[in-house]
Amino acid sequence: MSAILQPLAAVLDDDPDVVVTLSLQLHALGMEARCHSRPEALLAELSTLGPRLLIVDLELGQSDDGIEVLRRLAESRYAGAVLLLSGVEPKIVQIAERVGRALGLDMLDPLGKPYRLADLRRRLEGIRPRAIPEGQTNDVMRSREEIDLALARDEFTVHYQPQFELVSNRLSGVEALVRWQHPQAGLLHPGQFLPLMTPDQCHALTRRVVALALRDADRWTAAGLSLSMAINVTPAELMNDELLSLMDQGRRGLSYRAPIALEITESDSMDDELLGGEVAARLRLHGLEVSVDDFGVGFSSLSRLQLLPISELKIDRSFVRDIHAASHDAAIVEAVTLLGQRLGIRVVAEGVESLDSLPLLRAYGCTHVQGFALGRPMPAEHILLVDRVLQV
Repeated sequence: MSAILQPLAAVLDDDPDVVVTLSLQLHALGMEARCHSRPEALLAELSTLGPRLLIVDLELGQSDDGIEVLRRLAESRYAGAVLLLSGVEPKIVQIAERVGRALGLDMLDPLGKPYRLADLRRRLEGIRPRAIPEGQTNDVMRSREEIDLALARDEFTVHYQPQFELVSNRLSGVEALVRWQHPQAGLLHPGQFLPLMTPDQCHALTRRVVALALRDADRWTAAGLSLSMAINVTPAELMNDELLSLMDQGRRGLSYRAPIALEITESDSMDDELLGGEVAARLRLHGLEVSVDDFGVGFSSLSRLQLLPISELKIDRSFVRDIHAASHDAAIVEAVTLLGQRLGIRVVAEGVESLDSLPLLRAYGCTHVQGFALGRPMPAEHILLVDRVLQV
C-alpha cells in the first residue's frame, strides 16, 4: 500500500526573517517546511523527516558553516535535493556548489539573497509529490540489490535534452541523460542512484544507455531528423577496454550516421592521462568524438586540451546562468569561447535559462546552446515534436 506524501522541505538558516518568508513561499508552492537555525537539529531529524529538499544558508554563525553541513549530509547519505540560498560572495557559493556535487549530492542551481519567488519556483520545478511504500526507507529503495533488479527489469531509461546551433538557430543534437523509472518513487535522476552503484553496475548501465540511445537515434533518422548525440560516461568507462567494441556493435546495422560524442566531466580525474589519451585517440579513429562537460570548474582543463583529442567543450552552467549580471562570469564565457575558436573546438553553453542570453552567447562565439529555456530533458518520442528552429 502506498501513501501520497506532500513534498517536505527542511530549511537551515539562522535569520528569522528569511525563515518566515521561506516558510510562507514554500507553502504557496505546495511544500511543507520544517525550519532549523542550527545544523545539529536538522541532522538529528534527517532520517525521520526524509525531506525531499534542503535549503541551506552558507553563513550559520561563527561556529557553523554550510560547506561543513554539505559534508555531513553526504556522510548521512542524504538523497534529496539541496538548494544553497545565501548572500555571500558568488564565488564562495560556486565553490560550495562544486563541493556538494563532488560529494554526490543532488545540487540545485543556487540562489542569492535577495531573490524573487519566480526564481525559487523555477529551482523547485523538478520536486514533485511521489508515492512511497509505507515503511520503506530511501536506503532500501536505492540499495545495490534493488539496482540489480532494476537493471534486470529494464527500469533504466534515457531522456534527451535538445541542443541548438546558434548560427542557424536550428535543433542540431541531443544529450542523452539516464533516468531510473522507479516503480514506487517515480522518475529518479542520476544523483539519486549513481553514487550507490558498483563498477559492474555502472558498466551494465552504460551498455543499457548506449543501446537505447543508438536505437532512438536510428528511429529519428528514419523519421528524417539527423541529430548529433552526446552520451555521458565516467573516466573509468572511457578507459574500459570494452567501450570501443560496445560502440561498434551498437552502431552495426544502423542508418544513423550523425556525430556521436562520449562526454566526460572535466572535474573528474583519470588515473593515467596517457592511457586516457590513447583511448580517446582510438575513439576518434573509430569515428567517435570526445566532449568535456562542466568545463571551467576543474583544475586540469588546459592539460586535457593539450593531451586529448577533444571535439567539444561544454561551459558549466554556473558561468552561463548569470552572464548578464556577473561580469566575471561573462569574461570566463568569452575567454572559453575564444579558446575554442582558436583550437577548432565546438563550444556549448549549458544551463541557458533565458532566451535573453542568446545574443550575448552568440556574440562571444558559442556555437551551440542547451538549457531549460530551450528544452528540458524529455522521452525520445517527444524529440520529434520539438520546434526545430529557435523563435528568437
